[in-house]
Amino acid sequence: MEVAVDIPLNSAQQRFVIDEGSKVGEARRAAHALANFEFTEEVAGKVAIVATELANNLLRHAGGGELLIQTLGANETATLELLALDKGPGMSEIGLCMRDGYSTGGTPGTGLGAVRRLSAEFDIHSRSGEGTVVLARFGHVPTRRYGAVNIPLEGEIECGDAWHLEEVPGGFAAMVVDGLGHGTFAAEAARAGIEAFRAAPDSAPQEVITRAHGIMSKTRGGAAACARFTDGALSYAGVGNISGCLVWPGKSQGLVSHNGTLGMGLRKSQQFEYRAEPGALLVLHSDGVSARWDLKNRVDLLNCHPAIVAGLLYRDHMRGRDDATVLVVAT
Repeated sequence: MEVAVDIPLNSAQQRFVIDEGSKVGEARRAAHALANFEFTEEVAGKVAIVATELANNLLRHAGGGELLIQTLGANETATLELLALDKGPGMSEIGLCMRDGYSTGGTPGTGLGAVRRLSAEFDIHSRSGEGTVVLARFGHVPTRRYGAVNIPLEGEIECGDAWHLEEVPGGFAAMVVDGLGHGTFAAEAARAGIEAFRAAPDSAPQEVITRAHGIMSKTRGGAAACARFTDGALSYAGVGNISGCLVWPGKSQGLVSHNGTLGMGLRKSQQFEYRAEPGALLVLHSDGVSARWDLKNRVDLLNCHPAIVAGLLYRDHMRGRDDATVLVVAT
């Protein structure tokens, strides 16, 4: 099959399952290598230290977990992100655990405090009995608060999902595409859909979906959803099994998509308009993540960085039988 597009995208995250000591060194080396592409050796050294601390914490305090590593942007806007996820005992007193010298595992107790000091951007969410998610970013700190998880099906090299986020006048536009199936050909289809979005991100979502349908006809096709948020209003169009939702404390609004497959059979495409209350989060995810979640009453989580929200949705609702992508953007 001919490759429809070849454009630079945010790459799929590297996923490290930290279940024994040798995985700590493996994750550290990978994080350091990625950092060396974009940053000075000083920053790369900080990344290596934080990766080690986070991976060790997963082993010592949670009995294991996942460390996700990715780069966002490039050159002067490059960001390297570490996201540590576990389903361990959690922390009832996060503030106390952040203090230097405090430890529940017989260690010096400098881990999380050091992570916060060395990071350009840091956040943490933990709930007793449910686990912990820790975010550490280095380099550029984006003005727009957002987070994304983009993980290929286990055993695949390329992720068959893709996402992209662009600033537009008065707000932002976002798209998530799920190529049919998984693997290389699914990734080609997803990249084709993102190409349609990047060609004119300020277009009405309906126009983006129509354009994507044409470009993806040269691929195996897939599902997609496009959203544009400006001045408190959200325009949305979707085809296929991308789930979309606006969430804010006490309320959530599901976003409507039509059945069909872009590039193959587009029966109907329609744009819908929604109002978003201040502080709402836009959540888009592929069907590699179950839609059976409800965050409207989780004020503790909604106040966190969107990357924490994306990580928790992936951690707790990943199906495990397809590529998994979650994009969360603060409006």
